[in-house]
This record gives sequence, structure tokens and C-alpha cells, in this order.
Amino acid sequence: MTVRKIPYFLANLSTVLWVGGTWAVGYLAVPVLFRTLPDHQLAGLLAGKMFEWMGCVGIVCAIYLLAYQYVQSGHEVWKSRYFLMVAFMLAILLVIQCGIQPVMADLKAQAIPLDVMQSPLAFKFKMLHGLSEILYLSQSLLGIVIVLGRVPTKNI
Repeated sequence: MTVRKIPYFLANLSTVLWVGGTWAVGYLAVPVLFRTLPDHQLAGLLAGKMFEWMGCVGIVCAIYLLAYQYVQSGHEVWKSRYFLMVAFMLAILLVIQCGIQPVMADLKAQAIPLDVMQSPLAFKFKMLHGLSEILYLSQSLLGIVIVLGRVPTKNI
């Protein structure tokens, strides 16, 4: 690998880490936690931490991908469907990470000593959780579109 190809390699790696990690955590690791651990409160705590860490990875990867595309295309980047999809994925991620998740964490804290699902705050928590799930699915599907858009098709 030449030095000039490192930014391209990092862009591909960022895409794989972000999209692959999103799918691995959300649709593999977290369901396994809830099916394996008898304590759903503990499973939820661990799942929340996994989503939090994956969110941080996603933010770093998205910033790199957006910067890489800008350096490659300049002001024409705004016409790029790839750039706009990555930006939209990042926006979804930021809504989840900086908007919904902190409110859900606050609801959990307010519910103590009860589990939030056994508290009067359960309805609000379920609503936010449902919204978060819809946004996460949207982000995941956009990630698949991005990955498929990056797969070379000439030799397939």
C-alpha cells in the first residue's frame, strides 16, 4: 500500500467499522444479551454502554468520511449522494446520542430505586426507546446503502 492510498484505506476502514459495528451491536450483541442474561436491567445497562461506545466510534468515522469526501471533491461534495447519506446517518446518530439517550438515562435515574419499566415513567421511556429503535434501523439501512455503493461492480 502506498502512502497516497492511506486516506482511501482509512475511509474504507471507517465505513466498515461504523456500519459493521452498528449491525453487530444492534442486531447481534444486544439481542444475545437480552436472551442470555436473566437480569434485563443488567442487559439494558450493558446494551446502553455498547450503543454509547458504538456511537462514539460512529461519530469519529463519520467525521473522517465527510472530511475525506470534502478533500476529494471540494465544493462539489454537496452534490454527492454518498456524502449526503453519510451526513444524514451522522445526524441520526447525533439525535440518538445527544438527544434521546440522555433523556432515557435521566428517566432511569429518576425511577430509582425502581426499574424504569416498573415506574410511572415507563410509558415515556418506551416511547423514546421506540423512537430510538426506528432511528437506529434507519441509520442501519442507510449504512447498507452506503456499503453497497462503495462495492466495486466492474468485476462482479
